[in-house]
Amino acid sequence: MAAPFQRAGSSVRRVHTAALLLDGYGRLEGLVTAAVDGLTPDELAWRPAPDANPVGWLVWHLTRVQDDHVATAFGRHQRWHTGWAERFDLPLDRADTGYGHHQDQVAAVRADSALLVAYFTDVHAVTRELLQSLDGDDLDRVVDTRWDPPVTLGVRLVSVLSDSLQHAGQAAYVRGLSGR
Repeated sequence: MAAPFQRAGSSVRRVHTAALLLDGYGRLEGLVTAAVDGLTPDELAWRPAPDANPVGWLVWHLTRVQDDHVATAFGRHQRWHTGWAERFDLPLDRADTGYGHHQDQVAAVRADSALLVAYFTDVHAVTRELLQSLDGDDLDRVVDTRWDPPVTLGVRLVSVLSDSLQHAGQAAYVRGLSGR
């Protein structure tokens, strides 16, 4: 895998892979906070259409996926199972990340903005810690053999980042539609 480069004045310097990933994941903090800031649980659950996902579900889901996928890729325990599942008290299976949810399951995800941000912040802190420990060679390690080709750590981290950024953007869009 070729190393990324960054221009600094007239010189070109190598950017460490971990720093690049940290920058990408770091962008989520402001997006998530801005999407939920000041919204009530009812506003977080508002949908522009019956099949649309509300802001609260989108932020919960992006955080659950990041928690699940990053923890698994690094052989760690999910933060969800350290008390967050109990704090959210959702009528869902404890392993649920929101993937494939139908309308009723989406509607069951209700929380206030402080709880959503606190869970995201906890997951994000662990993700940052793990990313800071990366070496360029780590990215080639296979973390999921259920796919063809098998998924490497690098591919998984970019996939989770892409998914998270898309969901954060959707949350911002839905919030804008709501008039808040």
